[in-house]
Amino acid sequence: MPPKTTKRAIKDALANLPKDDFEAFCHALRDRPGQPKVPYNKVEGKSFLVIADVLMSTFTEAKAPSVAAELLEEIGCSEHATQLMEETSGQSSNSGAAGVNTTARDGSAEKHFVDKHRTALIDRVTNVARILDDLLDEEVISKGHYDEIMALPTSRPQMRKLYVPLDGAGPAAKEVFFKSLQKNENFLMKDLQKKE
Repeated sequence: MPPKTTKRAIKDALANLPKDDFEAFCHALRDRPGQPKVPYNKVEGKSFLVIADVLMSTFTEAKAPSVAAELLEEIGCSEHATQLMEETSGQSSNSGAAGVNTTARDGSAEKHFVDKHRTALIDRVTNVARILDDLLDEEVISKGHYDEIMALPTSRPQMRKLYVPLDGAGPAAKEVFFKSLQKNENFLMKDLQKKE
């Protein structure tokens, strides 16, 4: 079966939500501080098909799945969020190529890749500035956090400080961090993924 398109994966995730959860999702979409504002009339009383279109047009195809997954987490629909990220990442998270949270065999949630390898990442990442640029561009961190981290003298304290805003962030933010690490710390990430 061919992989789903981004839009189709988002539509399916929203279509499978109970009515109350779908309404909560729409409310959360309108009420995202520091993000592009979605007007009330674009979501109120609209179908999941329209909401998927709104996500795609407001946040771009690349960012829409992360935004949708973050909102699903926020309203307590973690399974839908995980499935959406798996379907839109192009690869199963079990392949070691995606960092999204997965469910362990005993039913408990596994840690995200960036949480599992926190110590190694703090010790070994060297391209902190490039990663911070990516996180700032994707609005994962604020300009204030960016400036605080860049003011630190070496990469190790910078990485420790970077985990402060990430610890409170949802899986979508950690996925942006994960992808930036893959781009800017390719050899380190391959080494860590071999140990998965």
